[in-house]
Amino acid sequence: MRPHNPATWKPMSAKLIDGKLISAAVRKQVTEETSAFTAETGVTPHLAAVLVGDDPASQVYVRNKERACRKCGLKSTLYRLSDKTTQQQLMDLVAELNADESVHGILVQLPLPDHLDSTPVLDSIRPDKDVDGFHPENVGLMLQGRPRFLPCTPHGVMKMLAHENIDTTGKHAVVIGRSDIVGKPMAGLLVQKGSDATVTICHSRTTDIAAVIRQADIVVAAVGIPEFVTGDMIKPDAVVIDVGINRVNDRLVGDVEFSAAAEKASAITPVPGGVGPMTIAMLLGNTLKAAKQSV
Repeated sequence: MRPHNPATWKPMSAKLIDGKLISAAVRKQVTEETSAFTAETGVTPHLAAVLVGDDPASQVYVRNKERACRKCGLKSTLYRLSDKTTQQQLMDLVAELNADESVHGILVQLPLPDHLDSTPVLDSIRPDKDVDGFHPENVGLMLQGRPRFLPCTPHGVMKMLAHENIDTTGKHAVVIGRSDIVGKPMAGLLVQKGSDATVTICHSRTTDIAAVIRQADIVVAAVGIPEFVTGDMIKPDAVVIDVGINRVNDRLVGDVEFSAAAEKASAITPVPGGVGPMTIAMLLGNTLKAAKQSV
């Protein structure tokens, strides 16, 4: 990051961190490695995705994952269950997939319908098939710095930072949101040896959240509120990673007020086309890794 003097600093346009471009490079590598692995072993990496109910966003996500698998040479099987599916029926399907040695990765698309409890479902996925990285065993391994799988969205963010040569060492990273899917693991990766950031997690109980964000060299917004982070919260020359994707009328917007933040940041991710494509790319990589570990 460039040093700045608040008295002389002037607005500028941030560099755009292109998730589509970076994810394309990751997918190309996965495609090449998958082809070589299948040629050598006769095994095609196989992702089983479970979709319960008819949530429109979830259907789009799963469709995109299926398409990405096909393009990279992976096998993808989608299990569509009705919104009347019981907890036991869902658990039984996961047990079947656990026992099927032709399946290397299992993904249960969240959120589940309200009457289903996601925790026991995710806990029941075999850790060596947990390509989302949500199982407690995999979370523990990640926090200890010896991961089996890294959770897809935080891993994608770390790939973006590395691709852009953004040094996190000694930087103050502020993660907004404490979800098990993004916020907590994101903080866990940033604080690891090798990343070496000083990390603050902000959430709904944080006092004067704007003041905390203004201290950040790196902002990771994953709160799920449209344009929650306004331009005046961004420290000059900060790096802004917007994980959010929210539909406002006919627009897709992130958790960051993009145009205002881009005037102050040194680099920023767009929405759409930023973190989203990276999440799917990392899922493909995890599925290939699971297949390699199975032989």
